[in-house]
Amino acid sequence: MSLRVAVAAPFVQNGTSRLEESEFVVSLSLDRDWFSPDQAKRLIDVATGEGLLERTGDELVAAFDPTDVTVPEEFVPDEDVLRERSAFERVLDALVAEGKEKHEAVGAINTLQQELGLTIEAAAVVYARREGLDVADLVPAAKSALVRDDAGT
Repeated sequence: MSLRVAVAAPFVQNGTSRLEESEFVVSLSLDRDWFSPDQAKRLIDVATGEGLLERTGDELVAAFDPTDVTVPEEFVPDEDVLRERSAFERVLDALVAEGKEKHEAVGAINTLQQELGLTIEAAAVVYARREGLDVADLVPAAKSALVRDDAGT
């Protein structure tokens, strides 16, 4: 996943799992020339929202082991990593990473959504749990989608 690789790169480069926010931004914008400083800050927001980073004062802490991530020499992240992904997209990525065929997972989630009358996010979480995936970190996002959908009806 390119988001994890982009987030890991500054930590790998500095040989640590904690960085000042400014060091993280400089690493991505000046050292690697992947993003503008504003885009690097947006990446921090997205990665924090997805549970990859934690803020501790002025520091960023990797919520995963950066040394487990390989940053290929030719790697350049797509700008779509700056876009927050829905709980559905995140669950789908996790299912595919576990070896599930994407089209099969989407079909099963859509069927579950229709059968149970759920939002796509809630159906994705239910399906992933049925498949044995730990998606507890995505439950709040799925619940949030339920509340938003209820407010609109």
